Amino acid sequence: MPKKREKMSRNDFRDELIKIMPGYKWTVHRKNIYAEKNDGFLSATGIQTSGSNRLSTLEVCRRDKDNMIEYTAKSAGFGINAPWLAKHTDSTLARGLRGLQNQYESMASKYSGHASALRAGRGIKG
Repeated sequence: MPKKREKMSRNDFRDELIKIMPGYKWTVHRKNIYAEKNDGFLSATGIQTSGSNRLSTLEVCRRDKDNMIEYTAKSAGFGINAPWLAKHTDSTLARGLRGLQNQYESMASKYSGHASALRAGRGIKG
């Protein structure tokens, strides 16, 4: 019979976040604002700053329900009130963050191609 898994503590969650994303300053939230029960739910916000300017905000939620773990990562750009740009959900923290990064890289490639076509159409080199 498989052992029942213990729930992850806030400290373990913080350690996992710091290990994978050390470039962010992490705050693990005490209260669950997204679900009625705190059982198996953790959320944290990470920020990157330059001086007093917020460069990036990353929010990670971990749900552990019925022996299935789900991580949801979403991020926002510059400033404290910047809108969320994209979100990705996966079974591990690393996959969730990599999926989010892949979305941004795909968007960058698509928009770069359009910008190049417009540049060429205007007769601008480079």
